[in-house]
Amino acid sequence: QVQLVESGGGLVQPGGSLRLSCAASGFTLYSYDIAWFRSAPGKEREPVSCLNISDNRTYYDSSVKGRFTISRDNAKNTMYLLMDSLKPEDTAVYYCATGAHPLFCMFPSYPYWGQGTPVTVSS
Repeated sequence: QVQLVESGGGLVQPGGSLRLSCAASGFTLYSYDIAWFRSAPGKEREPVSCLNISDNRTYYDSSVKGRFTISRDNAKNTMYLLMDSLKPEDTAVYYCATGAHPLFCMFPSYPYWGQGTPVTVSS
């Protein structure tokens, strides 16, 4: 059974850091494209960061570039999103996603999704 299980969200003060994890089971993550999306209240789901395995192409939303880092650990079959210098506007539910040949950063084309983990940035 294909499954993605997220962890690592929570409440953090502005300027703080969090690392989101997304553990895959039922398939091998290393050959799949990976991505992180987020949904903030009143806003549509948007791509935060995407990584294409075939050409190593990487995308970061302009609002997180230089602060967030997408990565994967093939030995652990897990993908990560390291978030530094967090801002209140980063508050959202974050979702990991993966697929064999999704349209790059287009969320409807990713077939596998985590359950979502809430991140709240507030003092």
